[in-house]
Amino acid sequence: MAEVLGKKEPRIWTRPLRKLTPKTSLGFSAIQYAVQILNMTLYPWQEWALIHMLEIVGDLDTANWRFRYRTVVIEVARQNGKTQLSKIIASYFQNVLRVECIFGTSLSLDKAEEVWDAVVMEQEGNPLLSGEIDTIARKNGGKKLVLSGNRVYKVGAPTRRAGRGDSNDLVMLDELREQRDWETWSAAVASTVAKPRGITICFTNAGDPDSIVLREVRSKAIAKIEGTKANDFGGNVNADALGLFEWSAPEKAETNDVKALAQANPALGYGRLTIDALMANRETFPESKFRSECMCQQVETILPEPFPEGAWLGGQDDTSCIREDSELFWGIEMSQDRRYTVIAVCGLREDGNYHVELVDRRIGSEWAIDWFRARAPKYGEMKLCFQGRGAPVSGLAEQICTIDGVIRMAQEGPELSAGWNRFYDAVAACTPGDARGGVKVYHLPQPALDTPGRTCQLRNLGGGIMLPDRVKSPDDISPLMAVAMAYAGATQVSKKERKVYESSYASGNSLIFI
Repeated sequence: MAEVLGKKEPRIWTRPLRKLTPKTSLGFSAIQYAVQILNMTLYPWQEWALIHMLEIVGDLDTANWRFRYRTVVIEVARQNGKTQLSKIIASYFQNVLRVECIFGTSLSLDKAEEVWDAVVMEQEGNPLLSGEIDTIARKNGGKKLVLSGNRVYKVGAPTRRAGRGDSNDLVMLDELREQRDWETWSAAVASTVAKPRGITICFTNAGDPDSIVLREVRSKAIAKIEGTKANDFGGNVNADALGLFEWSAPEKAETNDVKALAQANPALGYGRLTIDALMANRETFPESKFRSECMCQQVETILPEPFPEGAWLGGQDDTSCIREDSELFWGIEMSQDRRYTVIAVCGLREDGNYHVELVDRRIGSEWAIDWFRARAPKYGEMKLCFQGRGAPVSGLAEQICTIDGVIRMAQEGPELSAGWNRFYDAVAACTPGDARGGVKVYHLPQPALDTPGRTCQLRNLGGGIMLPDRVKSPDDISPLMAVAMAYAGATQVSKKERKVYESSYASGNSLIFI
């Protein structure tokens, strides 16, 4: 097979504020340092990445500048040179920018130490750099490179203590896809806030369903790139200071699409990575693994969506809101592993359709009790909708219903499936070009909700009854279930409201209930 060259430019990326030149990006200086001092040959994509990720705001000539980004995410398939890029960045920051403190971590301490070891070896073996060394601590779990002027580069394990207690100029997070909660992220990234030029640079390939941090950060970056509004809970990322540079295959690409592979593997044809090697992996990898590892694709690209194509996106409206006089219905749900509790709300819009929204999502469950206890007096009456039986949240919701002012609206038995069907139909009605009509349900662009809105898997209970499958769904579906339960409560017809009509289809005096 003829050799194919990888694409220098990523498929998805944050555009610069102005033309990038040696005066508007330190990437040019970093490339010069790598070539002339470190004697490295860079791939075209690595040069491109350095120029774009190290964009600055301000004036280099007057030293009145800062990095444009506080957070950078480099997403690229495996074996394309991420480690070499990390090495260049760490060495450049220490020896050229002469920053005070660098911290690095990865999926394990050993992995973080690999980059550190490479930087130390280069520092020791390079006569232009070795004179800067003050001390080198090599003990396990406490490796530290200290240069003159007490400039420190150290690494740590990916825990809630990562970088905590330090004030870091540069934080390097490798394999961001492996962060399953916000503990490492919160500790490490927060260590840069006191630095005017502080920056966090993340390296990763595509995430899996449990890559909570990567999926959330990536969603916010893409929302910013596309000019949409991205909401999350707790302000984990400032999207205005977030840069995403993703080399990935298009979502609908086939696994044997050579052009798509070149887009995900920018080092292809420039080094040891070849199209033949990738095709060999294609023969032996499960498809989902090949797409993730070699095509840098998110898992949702190969899963059937729960709603008709285009329906979920069709119901996305960043101006949607509940009208002031609408009755409110609250939904609550808990993740399958009981780690997260989610609260949602549903109400009528001015146009007579419905609006659903996530209002809170946190680790644990006890906070939800206090949440409702604090708000029940304000609202006077809070109708709480939830799956009454067989759900992780059932017991917690029953406890919340003992609070004065909280009205129990459990969805169970036939009402559960009927409520989900009403929600499904309202989402489906948002499908572009759909002629079914009927009430619609709209939602804000919220990554925590949008992800299960695209990846939730359904199980067939027979008789045309479908319900979300908590086990087989790749993402936490609790946000989707919370809004669905709130909508089910808002559209539920109580027994007292049911009316008896004579059937126009009956030949006698039979009656039907609706």
